Amino acid sequence: MELSTILQPECTTCATPGSKKKVLELISDIAAVQYPTLSSQEIFESLLAREKMGSTGIGNGIAIPHGRLANIDRPVAVLVKCEVPIPFDAIDKQPVDILFALLVPSEQCEQHLATLSCMAEKLNDKAVVKQLRKTSNESELYQVITQ
Repeated sequence: MELSTILQPECTTCATPGSKKKVLELISDIAAVQYPTLSSQEIFESLLAREKMGSTGIGNGIAIPHGRLANIDRPVAVLVKCEVPIPFDAIDKQPVDILFALLVPSEQCEQHLATLSCMAEKLNDKAVVKQLRKTSNESELYQVITQ
């Protein structure tokens, strides 16, 4: 799967959110632009509901927050690079600085799992993660993750 099919350049950002809640709100605000029929609050609640089941912080400073929404017809991803790592309750107890969020239609369970697997595989590549951390702007961030 090509990540560029679900991640648009305008959904890639470098930020300093400061907390888990604030970064999930940022992701929700960015994703809401892609889905004008949804409020950022609906998206935030979907992400938060998943986080309550267990942190999506997979370790090594990376988190993959995700949620399912009934009122969308295609998956959308948001990539955030935090300038300052934030506490995220990750499995390795380390703060997170790279978040790749995914929102999918609620009826596309199989695609959801395949996309999550693809993202996790990409973010498990130490060379890719190192390049992501070296980027200085959104354009570079987008190029590294989609190459």
